[in-house]
Amino acid sequence: MEAPEETPVCPRHPDRVSYVRCQRCHRPACADCQRPAAVGFQCVDCVAEAQRDARPEVTAMGGRASGPVPYLTYGIIAICVVVQLAVMGAPRLWGDLALAPIVAGEQPYRIITSAFTHAGLMHLGFNMFALYMVGPYLEMLLGRLRYAALYLSCAIGGTIAYLMVQPTDSLTPVVGASGAVFGLFGAVIILNRHLGRDSSGMLATVAINAVIGFVIPNIAWQAHFGGLAVGALLALAFAQSRQQRRPLIAWGAIAVILGVCVGLWWLRYGSTALGIG
Repeated sequence: MEAPEETPVCPRHPDRVSYVRCQRCHRPACADCQRPAAVGFQCVDCVAEAQRDARPEVTAMGGRASGPVPYLTYGIIAICVVVQLAVMGAPRLWGDLALAPIVAGEQPYRIITSAFTHAGLMHLGFNMFALYMVGPYLEMLLGRLRYAALYLSCAIGGTIAYLMVQPTDSLTPVVGASGAVFGLFGAVIILNRHLGRDSSGMLATVAINAVIGFVIPNIAWQAHFGGLAVGALLALAFAQSRQQRRPLIAWGAIAVILGVCVGLWWLRYGSTALGIG
């Protein structure tokens, strides 16, 4: 006498009978657990396992692909806009975020906060427009993590370059994302050359802005060139990392650049930071 065939039930929902089986593991799957496959259906567990085993998609420069929407660039723009609105609502906040050489030793955090603070709506608008034009391209090319490291490194490098040529007792403040933006300009030029793409428009943009930095007063051209140099150097490292398929080259270069920036700050402000200046 044959035993009655067991009624197939979904492993995730034992109260549901299902005669549809996963094409991969052949277990029953109810309607809520079925996912379309090339042939038939797969269960949610097999789909999740396949996603874990799949190799992550990489960008043209070897970074982890971040998707079609440049969320990080939009996030940076949003932070700068929010800071500007906060400063407009409480003007005294500007003095707490801006960086002057005289306070760079005791309050080094201003090296970061000053890069997200601007001297007015026109200053903000110019920098954010430039970031909007070049940032998404680099974010898609590098991946979000490397792009974030590039942006912050250029911002810090540009500010350190400004501090190195100013008297340590100077009260002249510096603010703005232009050092970081110039760094992105430099990175685009180097990476496009590595990829065989045209950069004539970017070269013209850098040249025009370099001239403006010398012609118009109260522009920290030192920060522009500092950021530009950091961006170009890191882009060279990214290109070598891609050629040799060694991600450590890229991250090592970032660590070295930031280490040099910290070292330069310490040489100039170490005694002040220790409270013996």
